[in-house]
Amino acid sequence: MNLPQLLDRLRTDPGFMANVSRWEVLPAQPARYAPFPEGLDPRLVAALRARGMERLYSHQAEAAAAALAGRSVVVVTPTASGKTLCYNLPVVQRILERPASRALYLFPTKALAQDQFAGLRELVEAAGAPIEPYVYDGDTPDTLRPRIRQAGHVVMTNPDMLHTGILPHHTRWVRLFENLQFVVIDELHTYRGVFGSHLANVLRRLERICRFYGSNPVYICTSATIANPKELAERLTGRPVELVDQSGAPRGEKHFILYNPPVVTRDGLREPVLKAARRVAGTFLQNGIQTIVFARTRLATEVLVTYLKEDLARGKAGLTTRRAERIRGYRGGYLPAQRRAIEQGLRSGEVLGVVSTNALELGIDIGQLEVAVMAGYPGAIASAWQQAGRAGRRQGTSAAILIASSSPLDQYMVTHPDYFFGRAPEHGLVNPDNLFILTSHLKCAAFELPFADGEAFGLDPAGTAEILAYLEEEKILHHAGGKWHWMNENFPAEDISLRSAASENFVIVDTTSPEPRVIGEMDRLAAMTMLHENAIYIHEGQQYHVDRLAWEERKAYVHAVDVDYYTDAHLAVTVRPLDVLKEREELGLTKAFGEVMTAAKATIFKKIKLHTHENVGWGEIHLPEDEMHTTAYWLTLPEAVTARFEPDELQSALVGLAHLLEGLAPAYLLCDARDLRAAPQIKSPYTDRPTLFLYDAYPGGIGLAEKAYDLHALLLGAALDRVQACPCESGCPSCVGPESHGKQATRRLLELALSHPEVPAS
Repeated sequence: MNLPQLLDRLRTDPGFMANVSRWEVLPAQPARYAPFPEGLDPRLVAALRARGMERLYSHQAEAAAAALAGRSVVVVTPTASGKTLCYNLPVVQRILERPASRALYLFPTKALAQDQFAGLRELVEAAGAPIEPYVYDGDTPDTLRPRIRQAGHVVMTNPDMLHTGILPHHTRWVRLFENLQFVVIDELHTYRGVFGSHLANVLRRLERICRFYGSNPVYICTSATIANPKELAERLTGRPVELVDQSGAPRGEKHFILYNPPVVTRDGLREPVLKAARRVAGTFLQNGIQTIVFARTRLATEVLVTYLKEDLARGKAGLTTRRAERIRGYRGGYLPAQRRAIEQGLRSGEVLGVVSTNALELGIDIGQLEVAVMAGYPGAIASAWQQAGRAGRRQGTSAAILIASSSPLDQYMVTHPDYFFGRAPEHGLVNPDNLFILTSHLKCAAFELPFADGEAFGLDPAGTAEILAYLEEEKILHHAGGKWHWMNENFPAEDISLRSAASENFVIVDTTSPEPRVIGEMDRLAAMTMLHENAIYIHEGQQYHVDRLAWEERKAYVHAVDVDYYTDAHLAVTVRPLDVLKEREELGLTKAFGEVMTAAKATIFKKIKLHTHENVGWGEIHLPEDEMHTTAYWLTLPEAVTARFEPDELQSALVGLAHLLEGLAPAYLLCDARDLRAAPQIKSPYTDRPTLFLYDAYPGGIGLAEKAYDLHALLLGAALDRVQACPCESGCPSCVGPESHGKQATRRLLELALSHPEVPAS
């Protein structure tokens, strides 16, 4: 069956429809066109017409006209709407007009830079234009780098390389900075939180260097749907930016289905999300329909790859082992060559199905997929639409199925379809003036160019001068002749990672064969739970036993095995307040906001049997802690409340409330579910009382915990609503978690707080 036939069959299947909370059909939309900009170079027009383009989509024409007129712009249109041409067109046109012109493209990943490089090179070659684009990143050969600095009309890189490899060495890049006409920032929505706050400061440094060399570039930003694209673009670039958000691209009919797996036990537990995703995705794959499945974690990705390969290899619906080999995984940790092969296989159709983490949310060209299955709500409405958009990249029917897990946030979304389809996407939050981040980049900026008295960097001149004076006291800067000069021996950019993860990854070495080979890599935090000794590491469905994790060497040594289980590690987190910035009584509880230190430590791992998901063993993990300085909101239970509970009840209530707040808070704070973490302490060493911490999952914090502090009453009210609405008896993953009697205890705790006379009238 083709996709429309299969969707018709599912819609008349009572067993399937009994679990569908909403089947939304987004109608097809025709294209809206506009002519090529006046004065467009004939060579460029000929290249576009050779691609079958006699005119532009309306948003492409609008964005190109603004950029060529010298106005910065942010383009927010759906996946596969031709956003790339919004920046390639003005860039190529300007270089054809003035051959000395230069452009700098920033992509969040090296893979995306390589993908976009191929597209630009095709356009340039079709136009017969003497334009040289290059990718400049950590993989660029040393022998090629001098040519890129001198002859590269378009330099494609990532923020990390701009931060450490270009700005500190700007004297080698004189030709680029003297002639810089455009700065392109693709996938703008990825620059949220700590990464976005760092990028804003990197762009401040870029602006200083451009002013020094006499250039004034125009910014062209593109983004998936977010609530505040113009605000985010202006916050990052420091420039006024025009918004282009009315897409002229055609859109085929899309079916968006919210699916809640059936209840399978008397106490209200639902079918596990991986099992449901296996069944739903298998329905499409068995009919030869090219499908992408998004999983929430690396482990879930590998487990699903294993399941789907097994199902198709059994010959269901007459399929062969050959088709099972067309199922691939895709996630961080795969080697670049392996990822490129998977991307090419998707474009050619050789790969029938791919199971991916959010790594394929970005705009890498993966051809035409017909179906996107989300194994769990991805944590943000914007991400859900971005993942859904990976199917149906051309005209024709497509489908997206969101399969809810048992988490409170998943259940809220699938049982409130009007909220999901009617809610605005999340805001992109950044805090570039975070003192830690700002000071770090001010040091980098001083290394690159001396600061003049009265010069501002993010803050006003007085605030900037105060930080400069502090750095002089620390013997990092020296003030002379009206300027602040770098005097430290260190190279500051190398010590600053733009992302929250450690800059050094762990390399995974397969020792199965006599000749060891590297099969992947992993960041430090993931290594604690996936590469500890005796872990079962899964890579594209193949299981490996971790024989040794050499922590200091950043290497894990593994060998291939065939076992019927996988491992899942527990990461224990402790929170220690350092400074209370706000505190008050509200709803009979003490709420506080301040700076905290978190310590994450992998403690034990479980052996989980494949298919049945039974626990068949466990082991201890002996690795060092991973510490982080961040901000938190915490609430403390007073004696008047705790006296009404037995000790076991109190612990269940606190754990249940933590489960609820961690799951529900992202819907009210408009953030990603991974941005915030909860940590209950039945007796906090700091408060000496039962305390629940909700902390920012980024070093330094990005303002979410403070927002939670302000929304204290609203969050508790939403938690009580969820407990009251859940049909389970004593607690389940959809409300307070599977704690014994946790539901009743948590409900009593919330009712006690919300019955307090301080609660505001709604």
